[in-house]
Amino acid sequence: MNAAAIKGHETGVILKKEETAEKPAVKWGYKHNGYYLLKILFVTAGFLIAIITNIAFPQKAAVDIKDYIINAFGLSIKLTMNDAYIFVLVGLILLYVVTGLTAWNNKDKRKKYSKNAAFRFALGIALALWDIGGTKLQFFPQPFFPGPAQVIETYLADGAYVVQNTLYSLRLYAAGFSCGVLLGVGTGILIGWFPKVYYWVFPVLKITGVVPAVAWMPFALTLLPNSFSAAVFLIVICAWFQIAFLTAQGIQSTPKQSYEAARVLGSGQFGLIFHVAIPHAMPDIFTGICSANAMAFTTLVMSEMLGQPGGLGYYINQSKVWSAYYKVLAAIVIMAVLFSLINYLIGRVQKRALRWQEGVLKK
Repeated sequence: MNAAAIKGHETGVILKKEETAEKPAVKWGYKHNGYYLLKILFVTAGFLIAIITNIAFPQKAAVDIKDYIINAFGLSIKLTMNDAYIFVLVGLILLYVVTGLTAWNNKDKRKKYSKNAAFRFALGIALALWDIGGTKLQFFPQPFFPGPAQVIETYLADGAYVVQNTLYSLRLYAAGFSCGVLLGVGTGILIGWFPKVYYWVFPVLKITGVVPAVAWMPFALTLLPNSFSAAVFLIVICAWFQIAFLTAQGIQSTPKQSYEAARVLGSGQFGLIFHVAIPHAMPDIFTGICSANAMAFTTLVMSEMLGQPGGLGYYINQSKVWSAYYKVLAAIVIMAVLFSLINYLIGRVQKRALRWQEGVLKK
């Protein structure tokens, strides 16, 4: 065997040894399976403590615990407010366990789940303390701070009525906000692209946009045929200003070099608007939509409180008259869930529309 063959044989042996060598151990952190599993258990521990607290802690305060019959899937189930509360806690445990396991093979989701674990554990502990202070002992001021089980009792006692008012709010919000987005984006494009439109419309936008939408309510109720259309008008006005202003700003901030490059490639005015200006303005458009969403939701609730025949705001106003603050909190919980869900959906659309920003912008 010559020297070259011997050298090649030795090199092959070294490479085989390197291939068969054990991989370096994963550091203790979210990438480590044991660490991540402990994080999942840590999250569930908070809600387990809340369940144990509800079952084991004696009921000292005089709270009327009623039985409710729930008919579902052909079955009649008898529940108390504590049973429903425990059912919700078990649902949260299952939700976070499933979420954690589905993120097992995704590095980014594992990191996010591990980061949020402490807050979720604290949420379970907070529910346990709230249960003790609001229901078991009632050392919180009553009836303003009922316990979580009493809040959930609303869905047992007034479930159908709560669903009816929730659907009314969603219908009102969808009609007003969708029209506000279309009008705002359309107006913003016209203002940002055409100087004459900017000259005539932008001053009106600046003057009327800063006026709170609720201030227009007397005119809306007087001039429009019914209270529903008046509320839609207020939500449209509320969303229109933010979205139109930021859309126009995004259109006007498009670099001239982008237009010149598009013209060199043969693009006309239509192409410049829809293939250069609007894509460049997309981050500003979504910023306007997100900020307008919060203001539109506030306007929705206020308009329901002041003149609608239904909706969550109407339900809150009605419950407040009877000092049923557990129902008020139940409606607030639904509002928080709905608003978070709407924000999540907008965020998903934004992520899809602005996917070109991945790896470009700082997170």
